[in-house]
Amino acid sequence: MFVARKKPGSDSAVSPVSPVRVIVVDDSALMRDTLASILARDEEIEVVATARDAFDAREKIKRYDPDVITLDVEMPGMDGLQFLRNLMRLRPMPVVMVSPSVASGSTVAREALKIGALDCVQTPSANTTMEMSEYVREIVSKVKQAGRTKLSRGNRQRGTHTSATAPREREWPRSAVPATRPRFYSDRLIAIGSSTGGTEALKQLLVDFPADCPPVLVTQHISQAFSRSFADRLDTLCRPMVQQASEGLEVRAGNIYIAPGDRHLMLRRSGGKLVCHLDDGPEINCHKPSVGALFDSVRETVGGKALAVILTGMGDDGARELKRLHDAGAFTIAQDESTSVVWGMPGQAVKLGAADEVAPLERIAELALSKVRAL
Repeated sequence: MFVARKKPGSDSAVSPVSPVRVIVVDDSALMRDTLASILARDEEIEVVATARDAFDAREKIKRYDPDVITLDVEMPGMDGLQFLRNLMRLRPMPVVMVSPSVASGSTVAREALKIGALDCVQTPSANTTMEMSEYVREIVSKVKQAGRTKLSRGNRQRGTHTSATAPREREWPRSAVPATRPRFYSDRLIAIGSSTGGTEALKQLLVDFPADCPPVLVTQHISQAFSRSFADRLDTLCRPMVQQASEGLEVRAGNIYIAPGDRHLMLRRSGGKLVCHLDDGPEINCHKPSVGALFDSVRETVGGKALAVILTGMGDDGARELKRLHDAGAFTIAQDESTSVVWGMPGQAVKLGAADEVAPLERIAELALSKVRAL
């Protein structure tokens, strides 16, 4: 049985950075001890307790007030997803789902992220090819990232709306879209970057764009397995055409292009036209696709004729590149803290002086459309 204990030397020296305090929740005693031992070996993590089920976890959270919890999905009494819903409604905190059932792009993983989990880690099994060393690196890294995350006050019920309060999704059958000819925007376009919490933020933002909007390029940190279905879903909700970007696809008004989950989406010129370029290079800012890659390519291609938006997300991908766009004359917008699930990327952009405007999510569409027309 794992017992929480102080790290060597903790009585004689004070670390300049407090360790991330974690509770491990899993119904398997073996998995609890294994995961707790893996995490406790890292000097920046302190496992303060383990819990065998949702009810035990509830008491341990009240007692130990952790920075992060790791949460299994399959548990007796109350499964992990239902516990996550309750937690996000009553006491929102950073959660990393750790389970065999949260493979990238799986229904369970998508549901967990929608409810409010910051990340998912699939436990290695006989059906996966993941090495134990890879699993250890992934779980340690994601728990430490989660520990540095502050959930915004305005998103206590991320993904947990009741039927009485949930905003109704607006579906726009293609036949209902106005058949007007898209305006000619002369290289003016909108580039958007987002990460944690971004799938819901993008949906709320893009449904307010008109059918004749300027071209929109979007990089959302998302898995390859989910990016196309995400684009297809947005296409049923939005008045502009929404599609996953492909190599050489011409960028036109009235269209929204979503980065594939395994390529950097960039803007290029080809034969006098603006086109999508998909880059299979290494990660940039620890991400692929990278918001920074999109923003830098937009700056190099159209410069001050662009408008760029950085939405909710963990880390700092896109913040420095947004500053470069800002300095090149583009109009830049950062989502504000109160409406961000995680004020990491937009917060870093604001800190760097990269944003012309800091706005709540519900105001960004109107602001962006009015400003891009004036560029």
